Amino acid sequence: MYLEALLAAVVLIHLFICPYTKVEESFNLQAMHDVLFNGLNIESYDHIDFPGVVPRTFIGPIFVSEVAYPLIYFAKVLGANKFLSQYIVRATLGACVLYSFFLFKHAVSQEFGRNVGKWLVLITATQFHFCFYATRPLPNTFALCVVLLACASWLSQDHRKFIWASAVAIILFRAELVLFLGFLLFQELQSRRLTLGTFFKNAVPAGILCLACTILVDSYFWQRWLWPEGEVFWYNTVLNKSSNWGTSPFLWYFYSAIPRMLSSSLLLVPVGLYFDKRLNDILCPVLGFVFLFSFLPHKELRFIIYVVPMLNVAVSCACSRLWQNRMKSDFRKLLAVLTCAHLAVNLATSSGFLYISQLNYPGGLAMRRLHEIESDSKGVHVHIDVATAQTGVSRFTQTYPHWTWIYNKTEGLPPGGREMNRFTHLLVGDDSLQSPHIQPYLRTHDVIETIAAFEKINLNFQKIPPFDVIVEPKIWILKKKTR
Repeated sequence: MYLEALLAAVVLIHLFICPYTKVEESFNLQAMHDVLFNGLNIESYDHIDFPGVVPRTFIGPIFVSEVAYPLIYFAKVLGANKFLSQYIVRATLGACVLYSFFLFKHAVSQEFGRNVGKWLVLITATQFHFCFYATRPLPNTFALCVVLLACASWLSQDHRKFIWASAVAIILFRAELVLFLGFLLFQELQSRRLTLGTFFKNAVPAGILCLACTILVDSYFWQRWLWPEGEVFWYNTVLNKSSNWGTSPFLWYFYSAIPRMLSSSLLLVPVGLYFDKRLNDILCPVLGFVFLFSFLPHKELRFIIYVVPMLNVAVSCACSRLWQNRMKSDFRKLLAVLTCAHLAVNLATSSGFLYISQLNYPGGLAMRRLHEIESDSKGVHVHIDVATAQTGVSRFTQTYPHWTWIYNKTEGLPPGGREMNRFTHLLVGDDSLQSPHIQPYLRTHDVIETIAAFEKINLNFQKIPPFDVIVEPKIWILKKKTR
């Protein structure tokens, strides 16, 4: 239990250091806010005004909101700041991920031994991306909860749970998981551990029930008939419009994403495979999934976050064997020392990633500073531009009631125009005061705060660590001058 508590503590540390979210997390976070604070008043939901490019399911946000509701209700009774609710819903999501991960760890322990399970928890706690994403309200994180359940069931040979969990992950959250979980399914069918009869007996009702659930629930919240993940799959994969947000080389997942996710643990993956050939059944589906998914030009690390626990099983097998054999020779003692040292390397890289990550949310920091600066003001009417809204602002950060403060995110208003001059405060995202987004306000507004954010890293071998983190102004807080 000590290792499990350690991993939970690490996840919470990531949450508290980086409490804000970005645009890709916006829908699920705003949905949780609206479910909790607006109930069935759909017209007041954020997605009605800002629907985004493609729809997403409400089922994940509804589940997390219901689990988090008692704590949020208690916080309301105590009169706590509304932003505390964002911590609560994100921590609740993290608890769901950890619950699924510990079930996965239990299945690994049953299959490979208790020591491998312990190493799995310890290694995961030293890596950045799994702990960072565990509380982030991304569709991939909601899917991760269910994928871990599916993988645990697969390892335990509980085919019924594996098929049902796979249906939930694919139909509700991320359709591309048909590749990853399909590889696991193919292995079971090919080895005849799973028969076609058992597969169809579970897959047909699971598919029908999941599809009916998401269509009924999401059609109500979106106010039109739809299957959200079906639309997402059509938009991103069939039409390939996800490439509008950038493309990466075919092998990017292999040479960039996976090395960053595993850090120095990557070196131990082949060692684990050398010691235990059973890992072929785990690594082949992982590599097959990443390879096939690489054909989609738009790539992001979070798209393959599900492979981290599976790859870490191989790392854990290597660490467990090297540690157990440490007393057999001096050379094996050295290998055991290096095994422990790699955890320190992971921690160092994780600390660097975490430090840089907390500099990536200038919009959230701008909202916090505005509330601090104008804490005694009434009648504040603030406009939040797109750059600010995409880097940390959410409805949870709008902490004052609507009868004292008004928050506005209307897009497309011309800088310096009549509509913009009606606001008492502006949050404007840009790099310079001389930009066309800010210059029209230099006569009518005062700059009361500038929020800097991460820009780049410069190598500097004359210091330790040998680099400088460069930050530059990103958000400007403007206040209208009083005449």
